[in-house]
Amino acid sequence: MGTQSHTLGCTQLLFTPSRQQSCRVSPPSAEAVEMAALAWSILVMGSNQGIGLELVRQLAASPPPQHIFATCCDPEGLRRKALRELAAQHPSIKLVQLADTVNLPSMRGAVQAVGSHLKDQGLNLLINNVGISLHATLRSLDSQEMLSVFATNVVRPLQVTKEFLPLLEKAAKGAGKEGLSCSRATVINVSTKLGSIRLCLGVPEAPMYLYRASKAAQNMVTRCMAADLQDKGILCMAIHPGWVKTNMEMEKAPLMVEHSMQGILTVLASLLQDTSGAFLD
Repeated sequence: MGTQSHTLGCTQLLFTPSRQQSCRVSPPSAEAVEMAALAWSILVMGSNQGIGLELVRQLAASPPPQHIFATCCDPEGLRRKALRELAAQHPSIKLVQLADTVNLPSMRGAVQAVGSHLKDQGLNLLINNVGISLHATLRSLDSQEMLSVFATNVVRPLQVTKEFLPLLEKAAKGAGKEGLSCSRATVINVSTKLGSIRLCLGVPEAPMYLYRASKAAQNMVTRCMAADLQDKGILCMAIHPGWVKTNMEMEKAPLMVEHSMQGILTVLASLLQDTSGAFLD
């Protein structure tokens, strides 16, 4: 179908000027805030490789959150060995099966599995790290392929957020604090400069109709969720990890995934109410 891709640059997005933010993703200083101070429970989608796997690895560094839920479609598969080995080393990591398609029974099974660990607590931080990319020109694009990319890049993270919403709301209510932050309840959508309508003409890339259009749609979904969920105490935002080396097709990418994820965790530490609905890079 395609390769997982978050090949991004540095920008602001398609939101109104009051929601445009620029926040350089760079390696943190020695004083970087540890995630244990940010969130008691975190779920990372797409944890078996690349960005997701490195996020889980760094989150598990001492002292870790109480719960790190790492999702993948087949925890016992041969390509999930690195994730299984990581989970074996860190008791805070719980592997959760979640289909890589829009599969409601799978999503609801994942919610049930996460809820069984959280018991009477909620989920503080949901990181929607999903994305497939197919290169297609106007002449070569296929409508069924486009629908499939939209299902993965737009519908799936939106539906996952919807299914986990009760746990996010429980965390927001039980946090005992005002304002919005990762320590209360937050949804992060890993996004891309390639989905920016304002800046797309300045990106020297192939047309990439399927990927760019789907990510532009996801960015608007982020904005809608931020407006919808702010009164419930849930922060929602999109983040751009940079053009990251995650597989052989990214060999020209200038940013190592380790440095990108260090920067992202630093950015997460700074999120406040006025960043809800924003795109940060």
